[in-house]
Amino acid sequence: MAEVVVSSKYQIVIPAEVRKSLSIKKGQKLQLIVENDGIRLIPTMPLSEMRGFLRGMDTKIERDEEERF
Repeated sequence: MAEVVVSSKYQIVIPAEVRKSLSIKKGQKLQLIVENDGIRLIPTMPLSEMRGFLRGMDTKIERDEEERF
């Protein structure tokens, strides 16, 4: 698990291994979602890049109600 420190300007640096694993680029926007006592950062994708990105996904898995948006 990676650890970050909040700066005096309330900024954090995403560790290199996390950026690489999620393919986060400079200037990319992230969605911030507050869940319970935590924060989730979700990389956003331009609509033009989203076409077909879920191809082959198993849609028969069961999810909890709170996981559904």
